[in-house]
Amino acid sequence: MQKEIISTTDAPQAIGTYSQAVKVGNTVYLSGQIPLVPETMELIEGDMRAQITRVFDNLTAVAIAAGGSLADISKLNIFLTDLSHFPLVNEIMAEYFTEPYPARAAVGVASLPKGALVEMDAIMTL
Repeated sequence: MQKEIISTTDAPQAIGTYSQAVKVGNTVYLSGQIPLVPETMELIEGDMRAQITRVFDNLTAVAIAAGGSLADISKLNIFLTDLSHFPLVNEIMAEYFTEPYPARAAVGVASLPKGALVEMDAIMTL
């Protein structure tokens, strides 16, 4: 199967050697999103709620560019530098997703790119 590169200006541009997403058949692999503001490529100002929300907004933009939505996500990976924020992730995730929810993993990590506190990537099935 041929790979299709997905790109949108509505989400942060790649800050390394990767694509925002890659579509292979009906599966889309969404690269990790941190709370970067697409227009400025700077980390969002504000508390953890604002950062988590920005990440979901960035994932939404890439999902739409690929022809889908967050409802099409079958697997979501969440990386947090402080797992005490996990209940807040659940609360905000409930604003973006409805049942049936995607499969999910939450992983505590020592650090993330640009000093971000949260990063998420996903697999979407169209």
